[in-house]
Order: sequence, then structure tokens, then C-alpha cells
Amino acid sequence: MLPIGDTDGPSGSPTFQDVMAAARAAEDGGLDSVWLADHFLYRAQDGREFGLHEAWTLLSGIAAVTNRVQLGTLVLCTSFRNPVLTAKMAATLDVVSNGRLVLGLGCGWHEPEYSAMGLPFAERVSEFAESIEIISRLLRGERLSHAGRHHRLTDAVLAPPPIRHIPILVAAKKPRMLRLAAQWADAWNTAWYGRPRWPKSAGRSPRSSGPWASMFETPRRPPYPSHRRTLSAATSTTSSASSTPTRRWALTTSSSGSSR
Repeated sequence: MLPIGDTDGPSGSPTFQDVMAAARAAEDGGLDSVWLADHFLYRAQDGREFGLHEAWTLLSGIAAVTNRVQLGTLVLCTSFRNPVLTAKMAATLDVVSNGRLVLGLGCGWHEPEYSAMGLPFAERVSEFAESIEIISRLLRGERLSHAGRHHRLTDAVLAPPPIRHIPILVAAKKPRMLRLAAQWADAWNTAWYGRPRWPKSAGRSPRSSGPWASMFETPRRPPYPSHRRTLSAATSTTSSASSTPTRRWALTTSSSGSSR
């Protein structure tokens, strides 16, 4: 995770030079990917308030100053942006980064952010259900009309189309979000909870054969164990010729997440 919060920099809020230096160090050090959390603000129960830079703006800057590492959001809250705009932003950033984007999406979890932005917190999962379908289908190159409770589209299309299939990662824990991840996502982020039991009600498991992929391709054992790092695990089937699941790991260094 790249520095983004107002306590992450050497003397408070990180400058872009701080974020750029961290991203380049990750790339030069051989890491596979760098990630940014997406939050408007954080208000603790004791009254303390923490601010963060906007994730997508920073990620666009990092795309221009790196060459190899994958770039991801962990995760982008769909409630904060129109889904057609999110899909358009993803397609464009994938051009800027020359095909290195992993679009991490989630439904959000921090209610004070929703209150501050005038968004309905109780309906965030139903909004996510509409958004993930719209984003996924547009990124697949479909022309789409949609009449839902949260979003209405007429003949929406991405032009120019995406330059490749942009992998979508979904942060999910509870059955409804797990079902949406199984239906629309390419990868599943388990955050720092460990890999929970996949409920039967969620449908297809990541262990099943099918279009499950993870961008975290490293050995089965978690790399570089440290009490200061956490591990996000995903399980997938790597090819149709084998039904043996492969566990993929990604190191993270901060605890941003979503309620799902």
C-alpha cells in the first residue's frame, strides 16, 4: 500500500514526491504491484479525524512515473462515483499505464464518509450490485441501457473501447457481496481477515473451475513474513487443464477495507 493518509508522510500528509518515491522503490525492489486505498475521510469514535488524498488522481500520477508494477485500488468505493465514469476512468488509466491496472471495487464501510457526502449508507450494497454489473459490462465492450433504483443509463458505451480485459477485484466477506464477486469479478480480496469459509448461498466458489484469476501470483507460502505486514489471499484455478487451486498472496501494509 502506498502512502495516502495525512499521517503517512515523513512529516504529515505525504507529498506526491513521497508517494512516487514509494512506488519507484517498490518497482525497483521487485514487487509486483502497488495499491491505494479510496476514502474521503476517516472519523474515529473518539472524535479524531484523518484525511486522505484522492486515490484515482494519485494512481494516475503513479502510472506515469512507473513502468512495470501493476497498479490497483484496494478498493475503490462504487458509491463515490458514477459507474459509467468509473468504467471510463479505468479504461483511460489502463491506456496511461500501458495495461497495468487492477480495478479493485467495494461497497464502502465507513458511515461518516457517506454522511459527509450525502450518500445513503444503508443502500450501499444494492448500489454496488448495480455498479459492478454496469462497470463490468462496459469494460467488456458492451453497449448498455439500464434502469435501476440507483442508476439509469441509455445506450452507454466506452469509446474508444478498453485496450484489453481490465481485471476487476472485489473486496467481499458476506454472502451477498461474495455472490456479486463470483458473478462479476476476476479476483477476490479477503482483506486482513484470512480466507473465510465460502458459504453455499454465495454460489460458485473461487476453488471451482472457471474464470477466476488473481493478480497476486507468488508461491503457495506467504512471502516475507512480518508482524507489520498483513496478507490478502485469493484462491483460483489457473488453467482449464488443472483443477488444483493455486493460492495467491499480496502483501499490504495498511488496514483499509470495506463492510460487505
